[in-house]
Amino acid sequence: MNNITIKKSRTTKRLRIVVHADGQVVVSAPRLLPDIFVRRFIHSRTAWINEKVEYFKKLEQAHPGFRERYSMTKTAKRKEFLENKEKALTLVRERLIHFNKFYNFTYHNVTIRNQKTRWGSCSKRGNLNFNYKILFLTPEQQNYIIVHELCHLAHMNHGPKFWALVAECVPEYKTIRSEIKKFRL
Repeated sequence: MNNITIKKSRTTKRLRIVVHADGQVVVSAPRLLPDIFVRRFIHSRTAWINEKVEYFKKLEQAHPGFRERYSMTKTAKRKEFLENKEKALTLVRERLIHFNKFYNFTYHNVTIRNQKTRWGSCSKRGNLNFNYKILFLTPEQQNYIIVHELCHLAHMNHGPKFWALVAECVPEYKTIRSEIKKFRL
């Protein structure tokens, strides 16, 4: 079996395996999940992991230099994130101040991240996180994401009270939400 990196995090909710083009295997797991369950999960997916590693090896053989191009792509994405992080933070902070004049919620840290699956998140401690790619959305879509996370300060779920609160500032949230779901991060 290849070298496997296990990353445990309090924000990870389920086990996940990623096989990178360079052969690196990363397993994400909830922090409190016992190691025995993580090892069993990896063992149950051994064939799949080996299949993916072999796929990337064959791809490298068929297209020499593929791994270097893959690494350069990761570097370019990191560069894009770093170039846009401050702009995104400025935008988000300005819009939070604007909308919070209406809601008057208390929040703590505001962070910009390079998330792969989320536009934003809100922690139980009142920390708000946003994807830097919020910069590339329309102002209406940006507002929806910001209001959405702001409203999680009052309701940490997606129940009727939460959506009613969102609708107070973004009445067309259903349409905007369906537009945003079409995008792939």
